[in-house]
Amino acid sequence: MRVFLTGATGFIGGHVTRRLRERGEEVRALVRSPEKARDLELLGCELLEGDLSDEARIAAGLEGCDAAIHGAAIYEVGIPESEHRRMYEANVQGTERVLRACLEAGTSKVVYVSTIAAFGNTRGQVVDEGYEHPGREFTSYYEQTKAEAHQLAKRLVAEEGLPCVIVQPGGVYGPGDHSAIGQQMKQLLAGKLPFLAFPELGMNMVHVEDAAAGILLALDRGEPGESYVLGGEITTLRGLLTKLAEVADRKPPSRTMPAPILRAMAPAGPLVGKLMGQPPNLRELISSADGVTFWASHDRAVAELGYSPRDLEQGLRETVAEVRSSAE
Repeated sequence: MRVFLTGATGFIGGHVTRRLRERGEEVRALVRSPEKARDLELLGCELLEGDLSDEARIAAGLEGCDAAIHGAAIYEVGIPESEHRRMYEANVQGTERVLRACLEAGTSKVVYVSTIAAFGNTRGQVVDEGYEHPGREFTSYYEQTKAEAHQLAKRLVAEEGLPCVIVQPGGVYGPGDHSAIGQQMKQLLAGKLPFLAFPELGMNMVHVEDAAAGILLALDRGEPGESYVLGGEITTLRGLLTKLAEVADRKPPSRTMPAPILRAMAPAGPLVGKLMGQPPNLRELISSADGVTFWASHDRAVAELGYSPRDLEQGLRETVAEVRSSAE
């Protein structure tokens, strides 16, 4: 099978690519910079230079492919409004270009990588794939674009017959994670996390290898038109970092940063963000984390795809072991 893949140089996409090659699939990857994608070339992938704005390159990439996995997106929370256009063009318009190109090419199986965040703030509930974003308030512009792209994919399935399966990973972690949560995990391991902000932020944390495995299961067994949450363990940021401290023999942060103090600092967001190693839009960081839960069940993927994620303790032990091994 030949698979067209976007987002192959990303955190999840890199693992998806490796798994596809390990089982003998041909991979054609759309990449912005072939020079920065040499690892993919070493895996035996065909590199196609281009990006999500180039309809012609996307169409060329799909020629002769049996399936497509669209995983490319901009994942940033706390960006200034001046960067909204860039994110919209990638996450919404880019998704529409890829999925419509799949329709035109007659691609027989498509997997779109959405996110649990497309549900929005679940307000303490553990929802499933039948839940719909209320559509009124968004915790971040990232959430807004992914919710819109998610609905776009569903419409193309329902109205135009796109043979697409949607997967919704939760909070993805593992070696090489450069997300804001990943940075806090690295700080804790280095003994440089003095306090905890937003301890009750709720997530379904999934190891990157399990997210990649779930995407391939969706490709192989997923029912077109269905969505599948890919999670690992439902927890909070406090729970995540406490468990990480336990497995790594570190002390968890003993202090928390009260949300009112962070709100008071919001007008100085660019300066505060620079000092804290965070994006400049502090207001959006607060709205996306203070009292927010992104909780969803992955029971459908377990029952229908044979998905079998590791628990959080096992995943964190493996992550810590690999991080320490690579540092030696």
